[in-house]
Order: sequence, then C-alpha cells, then structure tokens
Amino acid sequence: MKNIVESITRCPPIWLIRIFAATLLSLFSIYTAFWGVFPDMIQRSFHIGIILFLVYLSPIEKLQFGQLVKSGRGYFLVIVAIASLLVMFYQIIYFDAINARYGDLTDLEFYLGLAATCFLLDATRRTIGWPITILAIIFLFYALLGNFLPGEAGHRGYSLSRVMSHLYLGGSGIFGTPLGVTATFVILIVLFGAFLESSGAGKVLMDIANSLTGKSRGGPAKAAVVGSSLMGMISGTAVANVLTTGTISIPLMKRTGYRSETAGAIEAVASTGGQLMPPVMGAAAFLMSDMTGIGYFEIAKAALLPAILYYIVLFSVVHLESVKRRIPIVQTKDVPSLSRTFIDGGHLLLSLPVFIYMMLNGYSVMYCSVCALMMAIILSYIRRSTWLTPRKIIKSIESGVDAVIPVATACACAGIIIGIITLTGLGLKFSSLVISLSGGNIFFALVLTMISSLILGMGLPTAAAYILVATLAAPALEQLGIHKLAAHLFVFYSAMLSSITPPVALAAYAASGLANANPFKIAIVSCQFGCSAFIIPYFFAYNPVLIGVDASVTTIIVTSFSAIIGSLCLSFCIQGWLIFKLIIIERIGYIVVTFCLLSASVKTDLIGFVLLAILICFHYFSRNSARNLG
Repeated sequence: MKNIVESITRCPPIWLIRIFAATLLSLFSIYTAFWGVFPDMIQRSFHIGIILFLVYLSPIEKLQFGQLVKSGRGYFLVIVAIASLLVMFYQIIYFDAINARYGDLTDLEFYLGLAATCFLLDATRRTIGWPITILAIIFLFYALLGNFLPGEAGHRGYSLSRVMSHLYLGGSGIFGTPLGVTATFVILIVLFGAFLESSGAGKVLMDIANSLTGKSRGGPAKAAVVGSSLMGMISGTAVANVLTTGTISIPLMKRTGYRSETAGAIEAVASTGGQLMPPVMGAAAFLMSDMTGIGYFEIAKAALLPAILYYIVLFSVVHLESVKRRIPIVQTKDVPSLSRTFIDGGHLLLSLPVFIYMMLNGYSVMYCSVCALMMAIILSYIRRSTWLTPRKIIKSIESGVDAVIPVATACACAGIIIGIITLTGLGLKFSSLVISLSGGNIFFALVLTMISSLILGMGLPTAAAYILVATLAAPALEQLGIHKLAAHLFVFYSAMLSSITPPVALAAYAASGLANANPFKIAIVSCQFGCSAFIIPYFFAYNPVLIGVDASVTTIIVTSFSAIIGSLCLSFCIQGWLIFKLIIIERIGYIVVTFCLLSASVKTDLIGFVLLAILICFHYFSRNSARNLG
C-alpha cells in the first residue's frame, strides 16, 4: 500500500494533464481543418468535453496527484472533470445508436442529459460568472412551467424528459450552432492569435502604433487606439485586448497627464472596437455568418467602414482631449523607430496577408487560419529573438485554449437558451412583441433591440450576447424591412457595447485593474468616448449603403467621404472643442451635421456640408473676436 501511495505521489502534476488535453484539442481542430470536419455531434461533443475537463482541472492544476488524496476538494474536482468528459463523450461513443433512434431518449440518457446540463451551467458560472447561468436557469424553468403563465407569454408545457431530449440529443440545444462555430472556426482563429502574440507580433503592432503617433500630442492614448484596432485583428476579444495593450498604454497615458478614469476608458473603448476590425473579427462574426448564411468575407467587408468610422471618432476625441488637458508630447527618445520596428519584427506580421489572400481566394476560414498559423510559426524562425521554441509553442497552445474556454462555455450555455426558445416558440412571440411595442416604427424597434442587447449582454462575452439577441430580435427587424446583414450587424454592435456599458462592463472592469480607478467611472467615460458605436448602427440599419449593400463603387466612395467628415463632427460635439471650447449652439449644430452626413443621401450631404461651413466660419470669427476683445 505504501508503495502504491509513493508511486502516485511521483505522478506528474495536474497541469501536465491540462497541457496534454489542450494540445489534444488543438491538434484535433487542426486535423479537421485539413481533412474535414466530423459529423456535428462528434465534433462538438469532443470540443465541449475537453473544455469542461479543462475547466474543472484548472483550480487544482498546481497539485500533484498524490496531494489530491489529502485534498478533498481536489479529489472531487478530478472526479467531476472525468465525469463531465464521459457525459459529453457519450455522444461520440454511441453516435450511430442515437441517430438510429431519431432522438428517442433512454432512461440512461435522461440522467446523462441532466448531468450534462448541470456540469455546463456550473462550468459557465466558474468561467464567466452568474449572468448567463441564471438566464439559462430561468429559461429552463420557463420550459417546464410556462403552461402556468397567462396569455401569449405561456405555452402548452413540456416535461423534463422532453426538455432533456431537446437539449442533449441532436443539434438544437447544448450541441447547437453556437458551440459548432466555437468548435470549428473560433478555436483556430484564437490559436492563430495566441501564436502571433507569443512570437512577439503583438509588441510589434504596439511599437508601430507608438512610432506613428508617439511624437504627437496625446501620443500614448492615440497609440492605444491604433494598437488596439490592430490587435483586434489578432484576438477579437475586448477583455483580452485590454489586458494585452493596456499593460503598456494605460500606465504611459497616466504618466503623461491623463486622468486614471480617462486612460482606462480610452483603452476599454479602443479594445472593444477591435471586435469590429476586419479581417480577423471576434467570434460573433463567425456566428453571424453561420446564422445568416452570408459569407464571412462579405461580413468583414460590410463591417470595414463602420469600424473605420468608430476609430476615427475615437482617435479625434482622444486628440481633442489631449488638447483640452494640455497633455505634453512624449520625448522622442521614448518613441520606437518605425524602420527599426519593421526590420526587427515586421516579418512576424506577414502571416496576416497570407490569411487575407487565402480568404480572397475562397478557402475556408478554418483552412486559412491553420495555414496562417503554420506561417506564423515558420516566420518566427527568421530571427533568433523571435523563435517559437517548444516552450513557447506549448505556452501558445495553453493560452489559446484558455482563451477559448469562456467563449465555448458561454456558447454552449447559450445553446440551452436557444434550445428552449425553439422548443417553446418564444422567438416568434418576442419578435411579435418588439413589433407591437414599436408600433411598426423602425426607429423604436431598433431602440428596443439595442436596449435588449445591453440588458441581456451584461457580463457576457460579445458572442454570447449576440447569439441571444440575434435569435430573439433580429427576425423582428427583418420583418420591418431592414436588410438581413444590416439587422445582424446592428445586433452585433449592440452586443459589443455591453462591454463598456454600466453597470456590468467587462472591458471597463479589466481596465480598472490596470488604471487603479473606479470601474463604474471608467464605464461612464467609455460611453462618452464610444458614443459613435451607439449612433452609427442606426444609420446603416436605415441605409445599408454604409455597409456596401446594393451600392456601386462610386457611391461607396462618396458615402465613405461624407460619413468620415460626419464622424469627425461627432467627435467635436462629444468633446465640445474644436480650436477652442464650443458653445452649446455649436455643439447642437455639429450633431445636426453628423446626422446629415451619415444619412448617405445626396440631399442631406449638401445640407450637412453647407451647415458645416457655416459652423467653421462662425467658430473662426468667434475666436478672432475673443482675441480682439482680449
């Protein structure tokens, strides 16, 4: 007995098991990108099974197996990790038998379904908190007890066995479309980003941003804006962007004179917008492609101009803030050389053009991601300082899979909610409710949709928030005549804004730790600086020319020019500053100009440019008059 205990004690620590599982999941995903995806239930079951296994091993990864004997909690978590893995792998082992029964639930599968649901809800709570977990529980009770609700809110009622059959067997619940996107596209994109980051590409992007903006007033804040937009092409996650670029930009902004709340807000807004930036957008973009049937590349093209407008407004707001606060210019010696940056690390970025080129040539996102990942590894060996050593490769796999875990659990948990929605017909009822409350008015329907996104998205990753609202509200917007792509991009924007909107603003909370500031205050300032994201979606919902729908090249160019000028006017209004402080009538005038120029109409554009000329002349002569009087 003593020998047995000693041999167990000498076993490797849990973290080695986690690394092995993460590597297995990564290799499985890469294999399917090259040789084809397995049937949905096999692909998704393997993915979520490994994910849950990793979630439960995470709290005890530093323990040796022998220490588990002394640690009751650790021993329990190992058992739960293995149990959750087996419950999800049941779909793989008995795949043919389950298909042959066309979804009929056996007694064993009833209990396995209950266990899978409980494991998933608990894993989601552990990874991203209570909000979506509580929401999923509410929907489960709605499925079971909805027959007691009056009127349109109720339904005929479903037994627990029927609910488990719908959620656990087939592709309508836990193993639905959201998890499918995570198990195919998202994990490979995130792994690609993790390898780029490990090779030093993230630092290269930040050095490029610093070298481009560092010699101007408010350079560190502008570098945060440019750097986060570039980093969005790698990670596509607001919190990850904050924790990556914010560690450099926030302390530097504070040292140059920005208030803590302002520094945190600038980073939070800049990082949130990274999810909009093509070519590698956030997980929600892949979900949108799957839900709408529109190609990912088409979605990326449509998102380009709104993303540019978003960052133009933020960049100009940051500049005006630095002028108002008289932020000093950073010393030249602290600004990296652009040429030296490209010489030392420019090769690390060449995998991004590879990804774009392959996308343009019609290859699948999975295949493009894996080829770009392989290219990133090969390119890292051009210079000794950027080598991806075996240790770095393992670290990249580990960090990549860790980044996928919260997205995967959130998407699987959202699958529970969507499964209940499809089972009970709640989606049609919600769409009817939106149309009814809005009175058929598109503007009010859009406002209700955005409010729903902000409420349902509290504390959730953008992908999970998008899934929920797209399932419930996007059909209503389409029924009111809004183009499908515009409707879903509107929902995407609205879901993204939950990252900076109080009371639960994940990006603001991430920034608060780096800025040592109140997260609620950061969220309030973030809403001010990110005002464009609250406004621009309404314009492309009304007129999809802004996202390139049914528009010629000439129309897109003209529209882009007027929209960019309108976005600059919005920043003047937000900051109340141009050459000097604006009076209230000028701020109102600039918001009117913004609305005119973003409307994508020749008539409103002419009105907007005439009014803009009047406002600029008024501001110039007011300044001269003030000087003369002084």
